[in-house]
Amino acid sequence: MVDVADKLAYFQAITGLEDPEICTEILSAHGWDLERAVSSFTSTTSESSASAAADDGGGDVHLDPAMRQMLERSEPQQNAAPPPSFAWKIITLPISVISGSLGLVSGAIGLGLWAAGGILSYSLGVIGLGSGSGRNGESSARLVSVSAATSEAVDFVSAFERDFGTTRPNFVGEGFMDSLQRSRNAFKLLFVYLHSPDHPDTPLFCERTLCSETVAAFVNENFVSWGGSIRASEGFKMSNSLKASRYPFCAVVMAATNQRIALLQQVEGPKTAEEMLVILQRVLEESSPVLVSARLDAEERRNNMRLREEQDAAYRAALEADQARERQRREEQERLEREAAEAERKRKEEEEARERAVREAAEREAALARMRQEKAMSLGAEPEKGPNVTQVLVRFPTGERKERRFHSTASIKTLYDFVDSLGCLDIDSYNLVSNFPRVVYGTEKLSMSLKEAGLHPQASLFVELTS
Repeated sequence: MVDVADKLAYFQAITGLEDPEICTEILSAHGWDLERAVSSFTSTTSESSASAAADDGGGDVHLDPAMRQMLERSEPQQNAAPPPSFAWKIITLPISVISGSLGLVSGAIGLGLWAAGGILSYSLGVIGLGSGSGRNGESSARLVSVSAATSEAVDFVSAFERDFGTTRPNFVGEGFMDSLQRSRNAFKLLFVYLHSPDHPDTPLFCERTLCSETVAAFVNENFVSWGGSIRASEGFKMSNSLKASRYPFCAVVMAATNQRIALLQQVEGPKTAEEMLVILQRVLEESSPVLVSARLDAEERRNNMRLREEQDAAYRAALEADQARERQRREEQERLEREAAEAERKRKEEEEARERAVREAAEREAALARMRQEKAMSLGAEPEKGPNVTQVLVRFPTGERKERRFHSTASIKTLYDFVDSLGCLDIDSYNLVSNFPRVVYGTEKLSMSLKEAGLHPQASLFVELTS
């Protein structure tokens, strides 16, 4: 929201009143509503002009005395001002004069839109978001607020070109504040022309001076141009702001600090093309250092900004490179750690497998030793030679021979227990076989006695591995 100081500055710029106390009283009387205050002042000023015209022509238009006194207090030559309480009473009196001009009514409405649009546009321009820096992305609020001022500007340009041709200053089809911001962004002065259609000097001035090829070319090359009719809301308001007293009226302005307008030159009354060129050339020469300095400052800011952006880009690139290297180093370290962990895991698994194999081998060996011992014990003592004793010779695949005596009533399984108890075989899958005739003493004959199997009184067997 626009603060009190900004509202006061805008009210002074729009109305042309220089006394801050009177401006403060007027704004206070209207609840600091800038649109209402400007509309009230504009309507009152219009009635004052109409009254003066009526007095010259024998008319019978009258102003409210209280409002006339308030206007007289606003003149620069009046030094003494009535007490604020009296001014308050004057401002709060109802304005009884009703304007019969439809143009003034529409002008008051358009002025409200212009004021809001001008404030928003200029404020956005100060922070770099105005018409000069955001042409391609203007906000919806701005499009609504300046529509009246823009429409008036476009209508003026069309009417001026229709009446005086295409050789003319290139008036921009924008409101005054937008045009001022455009000139500021272009580092140029703003050439202002207030058009009074009813003034007798206007047609000749426009045809011979303003629309001459030399003046038009000079203005178009060195200035941003804005024009407005005093019949329209914004043109009438600018005539008050610039205190135009004679027509044709031209001015050269530029944007100043604190949201104010710097008036560099006023050209009032008819002027020849040569006189206009001399005036404009002089103003341009006097203002050239300021414009050059502003352009250099802006260029320096752009260069500094570009340098900062380049430095930021280089920093970001270096940072990204460092981050990439760090990420690569971390990934490589993680890979090595994973590989080391995997190798350690495999080593432990292999070591555990070896230990398990050794343990299982030891367990098997112990179990085999127990089995051999148990089977050796189950054989009992070897009997002495006798008629009921069978002599058995066992030959192993390695060529080793083992011989023992058994009772003839002992079973074939006893022979297997004997072979197992010796520990000469690494496997337990084998058969005892006789050659002549070839007989395999397998599992189906384990329960037969030696005598029943035909091995008594002596037998020669060999071990035949089955797997």
